[in-house]
Amino acid sequence: MSRCIELAKKGLGDVAPNPLVGAVLVYKDKIIGEGYHKVFGKEHAEVNAVKDAITRNPHIPLDECTLYINLEPCSHFGKTPPCTDLIKFHNIKKVVVACEDPFEKVRGNGIKILRESGIEVLTDVLKEEALELNKRFITFHTKKRPYIILKYAQSKDNFLAPEFPTKENRRISNEYSGRLVHRWRSEEQALMVGTNTALTDDPALTLRYWPGKQALRIVLDRKLRLPKELQLFNQSCSTLVFNELKDEKVGKLEFVKIDFNKGITESICNTLYSMSIQSLIIEGGQKLLQTFIDSNQWDEARVFTSDKFIEKGTKSPKISAQLISSEFIDNDLLEIYSPAMD
Repeated sequence: MSRCIELAKKGLGDVAPNPLVGAVLVYKDKIIGEGYHKVFGKEHAEVNAVKDAITRNPHIPLDECTLYINLEPCSHFGKTPPCTDLIKFHNIKKVVVACEDPFEKVRGNGIKILRESGIEVLTDVLKEEALELNKRFITFHTKKRPYIILKYAQSKDNFLAPEFPTKENRRISNEYSGRLVHRWRSEEQALMVGTNTALTDDPALTLRYWPGKQALRIVLDRKLRLPKELQLFNQSCSTLVFNELKDEKVGKLEFVKIDFNKGITESICNTLYSMSIQSLIIEGGQKLLQTFIDSNQWDEARVFTSDKFIEKGTKSPKISAQLISSEFIDNDLLEIYSPAMD
């Protein structure tokens, strides 16, 4: 099962809104075939594992094998046929599953179908690791919103930016941390900033220092006061503008009207859920980050703390959180948090 999870991770950034899935076929305690879901809309992990086994070990009967998979096999027709049909077709005698699929069209039905077909099914093997792997997919289907990551860099004295930010002094984290952020961007479906951040920093929110799939860019611009010259409006990739004035699409730029007076985080989450956006990184600024923190609409915070002192400026968000991990990225301290346990 550890190998399944290892394989599944390779699909991060390419398979959403599908889950990350790896599969391994075992014959007499030896792996004879393996595969993972590589691209959304293409073959699932089980299909690739079976193909690999048949290609590399055509002499081994699949009906004497055990299939390991980190997520319950699908049982419905989507862009591909049900994987339960594939398993039954090859008469695979035993299936080991890490966790149940929360998607309403599956949700235990895949396991039920296999068992009713006489296939032995074991569940909950490395369940916690499997749940962590597919935290985006699971959050989307259980909480009906994207998995939300807060990302920000702060000075050693807890400031996000100096009082008078310039191009020279506004960068807090180091070059290596910046490259890591670009890797993170390649792994998620959407990136968002607030009005002041867009105006002050003029971020591109693109992948300049890491290969991968460009995420949807999102900016809040309540009164549509941001200048059209900003990089976010350069039509280089799909960009969403949440505002209170209009719904309109112009090229790769889409304006979406929401209610800013009540439940703004809920409005944003509902809209992104309707678009099948399963994960979102909020990259600032302070007001936007604090709004999501105060509404308890977040799942993970990634905080860089540099060795610089600012002394006066925009303070960091106030957050009640549980430290999950910490490490140094050169002279930056990176800490990962989850919401504090009640």
